[in-house]
Amino acid sequence: MAKFTEEDDALLDELGVEVEAKKKPTLTAKNERIIAGFEEIQRFVEENNRVPSYGEDKDIFERIYATRLDQIRRQKDCVELLKELDHQDLLNEKFTQDIDPVEESDDDALLDELGLSTNQSKNDITKLKHVKPRSEISPAEEIGQRTACKDFKIFKPLFDAVQADIKSGKRKVIPYQDVSVKKGDLFILSGQKIYVAEIGKSFPAPNGATDARLRVIFDNGVESNQKMRSLKRRLNDDKASRRITDLSMGPLFDDQPRENDEASGIIYVCRSKSNHPLIEENRNVIHKIGVTNKSIESRLSDTEDDPTFLLAKVDLVASFELYNINRNKLETLLHKIFASARLDIEIPDRFGKPYRPKEWFCVTLEVIQDAVKKIKEGTITDYRFNIKTGSLEKHSRS
Repeated sequence: MAKFTEEDDALLDELGVEVEAKKKPTLTAKNERIIAGFEEIQRFVEENNRVPSYGEDKDIFERIYATRLDQIRRQKDCVELLKELDHQDLLNEKFTQDIDPVEESDDDALLDELGLSTNQSKNDITKLKHVKPRSEISPAEEIGQRTACKDFKIFKPLFDAVQADIKSGKRKVIPYQDVSVKKGDLFILSGQKIYVAEIGKSFPAPNGATDARLRVIFDNGVESNQKMRSLKRRLNDDKASRRITDLSMGPLFDDQPRENDEASGIIYVCRSKSNHPLIEENRNVIHKIGVTNKSIESRLSDTEDDPTFLLAKVDLVASFELYNINRNKLETLLHKIFASARLDIEIPDRFGKPYRPKEWFCVTLEVIQDAVKKIKEGTITDYRFNIKTGSLEKHSRS
């Protein structure tokens, strides 16, 4: 039987699943700092598929990580402390780089070694020994960099509230699907919660598509200005990446089921894995909106034999728990809202007879979520779906 890793425990915690607490030895403040520093190095390796290294073309954080890692490798007590956490074989001495030893694995000392002294009277923080001036950096080198988030005190309460919402069930943690990234989105990437705080102006990417710089806040107090396409690529590459749902994706018309509330089903949204040419070309904007009084697992089993699922496997991308509401009427309302975007397709069923599905729509997940939110708020009657813009637009009732 496979052993649970630290990442498995972290993911279970994000999902609100209680795991038996492991007995851990009492750690000194110094040991805790060493472990925290080593975990930052591990995250760098996970995100970049390589160990941190030196060089003028490397950013400050990478060179700090490289120096820190070499100092850890040279100290037997550090190696002994970290060996059980080292699932990436980073402590192997054969990887040690040729640098002068530093007595303490202290970030202030590491910054000094990099020419970035914490004593600004001796060394101006704006004049780095091994860093090119911004005027010398070419556009091709202008990639996303991680820096300390100076206003993290604004975002920390958000991360704390999100964690509480996950544990209480108000938010869910679902597998990431390749959908658009928008301002306010929350994800789990490499075991860290991240928040998309800002999206800059769009610009053309080398392949002709559009891209944009983001301001992404990490739950450890760091931020990045990476590109949107880069973030999506990393989320896709990370098999453990997750999307944290909005509060509006919890139980409809109530934040939490109360003692006498009656569960009335689940609205689910899924995406087809069919190899039909039309589906393949528009996979990210074609969704089935369905309802069930069974478990999601039961409803989505054997979809390859069900023509309502296009005789193919599906990916669940969202679900909405229903309490004290007629699930069939709600499903009818959602189908009515998106009627103009109903998928026009005919497929043969298992017996070769033509079948036209009625629960599939050419509409993005974000718009479906927006519709559910407006239903919950009671404002949906003020909106109409515009097939040309693919969005809900407010209209005036005469």
